[in-house]
Amino acid sequence: MRKIFMLCMAIMLLMTANAFASGAVNKDGYYKNIRLAGKVKIVEAFGDIKVQVVTAFPDIKVKSVTAFPDKVGEWQFVESFPDFTIQFVDAFPDIKVQFVEAFPGVP
Repeated sequence: MRKIFMLCMAIMLLMTANAFASGAVNKDGYYKNIRLAGKVKIVEAFGDIKVQVVTAFPDIKVKSVTAFPDKVGEWQFVESFPDFTIQFVDAFPDIKVQFVEAFPGVP
């Protein structure tokens, strides 16, 4: 009985470690099914992604561009026809971003 309990605890520990090891943004630059590149609209509520701006340990580094936001981490802020919407929050974000001038993408 003790061996079964220890095995169950080990499995739960590994599952928890996997959950914490995987970040909100995968290595290909996707959050869920949203590719984090393209045209972005800022909304006050009900955004596709809740975003917290940080200065260290981001899930993704973002560069604001004025045209051709083709690479992961390049965002063009627009008012109409966005690829996805974001809502800025101070707590409980879906992802954490750091705005940069160069080298955007998944750190």
